Amino acid sequence: MKIAVLPGDGIGPEIVAEAVKVLHALDLSFELETAPVGGAAYAALGHPLPESTLKLAQESDAILFGAVGDWKYDTLDRHLRPEQAILGLRKNLGLFANFRPAICYEQLVNASSLKPELVAGLDILIIRELTGDIYFGQPRGRRIAADGHFPGAEEAFDTMRYSRPEIERIAHVAFQAARKRSKRVTSVDKANVLETFQFWKDVVTEVSLQYPDVTLDHMYVDNAAMQLVKAPKKFDVIVTGNMFGDILSDEASMLTGSIGMLPSASLNANNKGLYEPSHGSAPDIAGKGIANPLATILSAAMMLRFSLNQLDSAQRIENAVSKVLAQGLRTADIYSEGTTRVSTIEMGDAVVKALR
Repeated sequence: MKIAVLPGDGIGPEIVAEAVKVLHALDLSFELETAPVGGAAYAALGHPLPESTLKLAQESDAILFGAVGDWKYDTLDRHLRPEQAILGLRKNLGLFANFRPAICYEQLVNASSLKPELVAGLDILIIRELTGDIYFGQPRGRRIAADGHFPGAEEAFDTMRYSRPEIERIAHVAFQAARKRSKRVTSVDKANVLETFQFWKDVVTEVSLQYPDVTLDHMYVDNAAMQLVKAPKKFDVIVTGNMFGDILSDEASMLTGSIGMLPSASLNANNKGLYEPSHGSAPDIAGKGIANPLATILSAAMMLRFSLNQLDSAQRIENAVSKVLAQGLRTADIYSEGTTRVSTIEMGDAVVKALR
């Protein structure tokens, strides 16, 4: 099993180091190879996704990814900014299906910003289409407006678009995932305003006919954002487009107590995947030893389950994380009175100890 390890920027190297430590504690044989990505790659090699890094990712069975981004690169041309690395990996590897589970551990119920009764037992799976929508649509750019409210003024534009095959394949992923859960799918759109999402709604409805055992409902994205806060446990599987999924999954992360607890998997049609925490690079806390590595460690568990077919080892990691939380160990983002504050490294060490 060959794993490409791409730590990236900010807290990326710190949290990835702890996930690698956990992987080494398992009774498995891995070939791990590290490569630069994001701002670190630009600083070293002049591009956020060097050919050597992309080649490694293509040749590996799975990718363990940290985070990219740093304010000092914000003045670069867009194609050289760190964030282009993750977009390039998604596009080149065909990573169209993003799985973002939002699970509230029993031990973290009081860390959520919502009342305990609203989040206790929470288990939502958000499935985000990852290679289409306004993030990748063409044409895009800047120009002088020929019409609109201010003709002759400078304007910027992006294109929101989805094709039938793109919607069909992500819908199949959602319905198949729901069959392994509570058999409910909520498709989130903005069909009342956007033609793109009326088409999305129509296609998802057509695909649902192939899954008569799964209940489908539709919800506008603004209502979905409200319902995630009002009654989150009413959701099971949420499927939505790239931009809406980006926003809703970050909102859902706070239901769990911290975005530092939210892992993710981005898969292609062959279940090859890139695994990363849902949070960003957080350059403001980099090097301070206070970042939460649990989302990255749980992402490694997802990697074992989805891409490497090591189900028992994945469950061992998840059990170890639960055990550590039950011991009252907390990084700064999930700390509360009566618990024990630990550093990034100490949290990783605790998970390793729980594994053994």
